[in-house]
Amino acid sequence: MKNGTAELWFLTGSQHLYGEETLMQVRADSLVIAAALDKSEHIPAKVVFKPVLTTADAITNLCQEANSSDDCAGLIAWMHTFSPAKMWISGLRRLNKPLLHFHTQYNRDIPWSEIDMDFMNLNQAAHGDREFGFICSYLRMERKVVVGHWQDEEILMSIGVWSRAAMAAHDARSLRIARFGDNMRDVAVTEGNKVSAQSRLDYEVHGYGVGDLADVVSSVSDKQVSDLIEVYRSQYEISSRVLDNPALKEAARIEAGMRTFLQNGGFKAFTTTFEDLHGLVQLPGLAVQRLMAEGYGFGAEGDWKTAALVRSMKVMAEGLNGGTSFMEDYTYHLEPGNMAVLGAHMLEVCPTIAAGRPVLEVHPLGIGGKADPARLIFRAGTGSAIVASVIEMGDRFRLIVNTMEVIECPPMPGLPVASVLWKPYPDLRTAAAAWIYAGGAHHSGFSQALTAEHMADFAAITGSEYILIDNRCDVEQLRKELRWNDLYYHLNKGL
Repeated sequence: MKNGTAELWFLTGSQHLYGEETLMQVRADSLVIAAALDKSEHIPAKVVFKPVLTTADAITNLCQEANSSDDCAGLIAWMHTFSPAKMWISGLRRLNKPLLHFHTQYNRDIPWSEIDMDFMNLNQAAHGDREFGFICSYLRMERKVVVGHWQDEEILMSIGVWSRAAMAAHDARSLRIARFGDNMRDVAVTEGNKVSAQSRLDYEVHGYGVGDLADVVSSVSDKQVSDLIEVYRSQYEISSRVLDNPALKEAARIEAGMRTFLQNGGFKAFTTTFEDLHGLVQLPGLAVQRLMAEGYGFGAEGDWKTAALVRSMKVMAEGLNGGTSFMEDYTYHLEPGNMAVLGAHMLEVCPTIAAGRPVLEVHPLGIGGKADPARLIFRAGTGSAIVASVIEMGDRFRLIVNTMEVIECPPMPGLPVASVLWKPYPDLRTAAAAWIYAGGAHHSGFSQALTAEHMADFAAITGSEYILIDNRCDVEQLRKELRWNDLYYHLNKGL
């Protein structure tokens, strides 16, 4: 099943030098490859074959068509024969959609006993793609290069990873974030330049007083509330005591109102803050958890950058096994040889990462000065995962990713929140030091569906600096990388 209407356009480069018979074969082979990509379960977008490109005008027209298409999320380019790269300059200079250079060929093996010059003239990707690669490098075009045969499962998976990143970047072009309340207190990392975000990453951040949301919440009908409570009863473990608690009705009212507000405004992500709850009886907890499970991005305490990141990660993860959530590094377990991070938040962790059926409960919060809020309580399943943080560095955005292993969490009967316990790679001391040197936030996007490759492709497509902390991380080398990157981004202004 393909996700939504997003399309990836398959482009084949050639030239008229070889004659019409060869071009007909180029077209036939390209159609087969495009159809195979389209049918692959690893590639979530529809792959659309485009006519073989043999002139500069055709290339420029197609790139401009891609730019203006609401459905085109990116281009996959392949040079079946030699395609003189001067033809591509005008089109590539204008292109503003993600590009994947697929270095493949129609045949997997050389037909040793039959190969002749006709075969050689037709199957020239080995040097045709190098010509295309040169002009992309000369133009300093950001792109992903995938090398291998189009029927290879590993190759299809790599294209699929890039496809998901391209679709997330495509989604960000129309992403609207609702910020209920302002930045909380004097926190630095949750602030940032919204104009820079819109100019570089495309999404828009719109601020609203919490009273604007409270007005919509107050208009929710009793039937909407009772209908939602029936949904809660069917999906979660819930006691009769909680069902009778007035806090549950208020949580349902907030959820219904918040969903209406977001849908009416075309928002796909949002933030809240417990410092500003004017007109709300309780801090939105259950509402945030359930909206995240539907695909909304979220950032606590006014953190609009993390809200956008979580939304993009959810778009990338759609249809994959494993959940994706807003997360916070909350506290450490520093036992020698068994160090781990307890990730949690007061209320707002997405139930898509739950190992079992969540429990719906109402407990005091002890912060925010409002009534006891409802929330879903659960533990995340074990296995591989990542956390990612996006920060603003003044002249660019930096995406920091840490790979990890989620481990079994001991019982915590006195902590009624959703949580996850993990061991970061390569180890907590190294990972935490690297994260702090890189300026990573305490808020992050957590995913058991995505890998570092997804995030690397997303960073490349969005023009963000990418910092990876994994099992090969060395703090001193990372510090050098950060210094080199500072120099690069300073000099890059003149390129």
